[in-house]
Amino acid sequence: MAISMESSSKSRKETVLIKYAIFSRLLVLFFTILWRSLLQPYDTSAALNPPCLYHKEDSPPFLVANAASRSLENSVVWDSVYFLRITECGYEYEQTYAFLPLLPFFISLLSRTVFAPLVPLIGLRAVMVLSGFTVSNLAFIFAAIYLFRLSVIILKDSEASFRASIVFCFNPASIFYSSIYSESLYALFSIGGVYHLLSGTSNVAVLWFALSGCARSNGVLNAGYICFQTMHRAYEALYQKRRAYLAMQVLVAGFLRCVCICLPFVAFQAYGYYNLCHGRTLDEMRPWCKGRIPLLYNFIQSHYWGVGFLKYFQFKQLPNFLLASPILSLAVCPIMSYLKSRPELFISLGFQATEKEKRSVAGLYSLKDAVKPNVKTSTNEGNRDIRHRKPSSKKDVTMTKVAAESNSPENSGYFSADVFPFIVHLGLMATTAFFIMHVQVATRFLSASPPLYWFASSLIASPEHSKWGYLIWSYCAAYILLGTLLFSNFYPFT
Repeated sequence: MAISMESSSKSRKETVLIKYAIFSRLLVLFFTILWRSLLQPYDTSAALNPPCLYHKEDSPPFLVANAASRSLENSVVWDSVYFLRITECGYEYEQTYAFLPLLPFFISLLSRTVFAPLVPLIGLRAVMVLSGFTVSNLAFIFAAIYLFRLSVIILKDSEASFRASIVFCFNPASIFYSSIYSESLYALFSIGGVYHLLSGTSNVAVLWFALSGCARSNGVLNAGYICFQTMHRAYEALYQKRRAYLAMQVLVAGFLRCVCICLPFVAFQAYGYYNLCHGRTLDEMRPWCKGRIPLLYNFIQSHYWGVGFLKYFQFKQLPNFLLASPILSLAVCPIMSYLKSRPELFISLGFQATEKEKRSVAGLYSLKDAVKPNVKTSTNEGNRDIRHRKPSSKKDVTMTKVAAESNSPENSGYFSADVFPFIVHLGLMATTAFFIMHVQVATRFLSASPPLYWFASSLIASPEHSKWGYLIWSYCAAYILLGTLLFSNFYPFT
């Protein structure tokens, strides 16, 4: 009965969450159209679409000029131009290989199937724009759903999980989740991948992580979750169960899964090498082709965009550091709070987590199959049966004890051991954004990290930190307004 009520409660929250996610996308669309109609775009060249260098189709693409097609094509700004060009013409230039193929693939798929009847009406490019917007917004809605499901497993509190997911719906990088950018697909497959990993379907998780690496290069970092799981499972097999053969099986399986996650990104680099380097003389080759490890992606980021360690530390970039300071602060605060609360986990790489914590989410720490978490739906509901039901047997006593332990402060909420691998992942991402990348990109680069929303959820719900909750909501609202204003009119944002 209790399980049925919990399931019903989560289903209702998911339904409400979907409504919030849709509303947030409509809100972003409204402000985008509003600012676009009030202001003149800084750059109007995005609508220009010269013929492909290597057109493979026998018939030329449909060219239609009407109000609908012009409106759609004029909405293409910044990196969306690259994604659409790749969809239409493939990888023509060296710098286009910085944009991975998953989003162009989905745009092409929708353009040739669902929206194909619209091509004679508004033209092929406008149909691709419509397909791109559809892919990004649908992926965002599903990412919000998976964040809620993941949060329920980790936080064991459906109310906190719901709050975290609502903050995600109105996150400061919202404009990118509604544009033809890869953020939505990356968030969907990254968050969904962890959810499947904790649900016990590791092979499905590997597939989703691999797809995240096809959307954005940092998707390969999701292999870290597999590494963390493999490390703890191998330790349990070797030192607790004294089964060396089982430990070897765990290590081999973990290694193969990590290879599968990284393989799509590596294959894409090989694809770029074949197109740009193969069959050319040494004099014709680009510098990166001659490297011991000819990694195209790093060369493009450094050569065309000046990305590199401390390269962005210039006085003229101070405004961009200020623009990124809120998201970096929101990343540092949960990391430092967690470090202060659970220093033993950082020192031991999670090995000092208690046995009851390891049992709570078996997907990461234990060799056992993932277990369904004891979800707290309200302050007292989670322990109601434990308090009032008298144990009738030794088995009931054991189950009652485990359930009580799973609801203890140490074993649930933001500071549980289950959050630790997410904190490490967030720390690595934040460090990369601050020291290596164009720092203003941190707003969208970190926006798919669940700990940001779990920590924000805890602050919003805490009476002691209510002012920080208001500050978080103000930050999200300000960046939604600022992002739709600047980004949609081709002004620099992040």
